[in-house]
Amino acid sequence: MSENIWDIFAPFYEFSMCVQKKIYDFLYERIGEVAKDKVVLELATGPGLIARHIAPSAKSVVATDFAPKMIETALKAKNPENLNFEVADATSLRFEDKSFDVVVIANALHIIPNPEKALAEIRRVLKDDGMLIAPNFLMHVSGIKNLWKKMLNLLGVRFAHEWNADEYKAFLESNGWSIKMDCVIEGRIDLIYVECS
Repeated sequence: MSENIWDIFAPFYEFSMCVQKKIYDFLYERIGEVAKDKVVLELATGPGLIARHIAPSAKSVVATDFAPKMIETALKAKNPENLNFEVADATSLRFEDKSFDVVVIANALHIIPNPEKALAEIRRVLKDDGMLIAPNFLMHVSGIKNLWKKMLNLLGVRFAHEWNADEYKAFLESNGWSIKMDCVIEGRIDLIYVECS
């Protein structure tokens, strides 16, 4: 996938997620509950939708993205005072060890060529009793959902990994994570929501 594809999509990303309203409403509510009074890091924040919704319940949120234009777009919105945005690579973070209570990486592990490296960095910056929240789109799809995936491919969005629910959970577990809660939420492309320690 082109490195700058997300810079190109930054101005339109939030609008495109409107078709996944059911999924995002669930994410806002559930992650907001888990993040209550916690120090949170969000990786691959995009235009900051999740970060902006969970910040009011969190102690503080740092939201990062690899694409500078995504962070530019996020900064244009009205953001809570306890929310900070910055450009960062999920596989090489500047944060000190054991800095965060919660790390969120939503819908991103499937586009990272080496997601194991991102998970290792998450483990490093997460407190010992912290929680990883890693919802991810499920890419083994058929029917109308396959058409949506094909349309994304035509636009230049490619996936480095395509997991079904069981494969994704096995991937997380094989990288040392213990799944505490998971559920599948249906949408244009279904999403598996996962909380790990």
